[in-house]
Amino acid sequence: QVQLVESGGGLVQAGDSLSLSCRVNGLSFGRFVRYSMGWFRQAPGKEREFVAAISRFGSMIDFADSVKGRFTVSRDNPKNSVYLRMNSLNNEDTAVYYCAAGLQSWERKTLANEYDYWGQGTQVTVSS
Repeated sequence: QVQLVESGGGLVQAGDSLSLSCRVNGLSFGRFVRYSMGWFRQAPGKEREFVAAISRFGSMIDFADSVKGRFTVSRDNPKNSVYLRMNSLNNEDTAVYYCAAGLQSWERKTLANEYDYWGQGTQVTVSS
């Protein structure tokens, strides 16, 4: 059974930084590297939106315009893990953040319904 476990959320002040981690359990290393990994977020009353994605070996990375230049994404394949580093946080970054794993083509990385597995989410709250 594949399970994605996020950690690292919390309450921070505007301008602060925060790092999220996501570990994928239930996949061997050889299978984990088949998956592109994505980060999404959902704020209250809003739809889930794409934040960032990283390809299987990290050679391709993409971000939503709203976080470009502030967030970075990385992965450690031997550890079956992916990370999201968030800098210069503001109120609009407040949301539940989800990591996801998918076998879809890179061109479809921003589409939530293309991902196969999802974590339970971790809350990030930015106060001003």
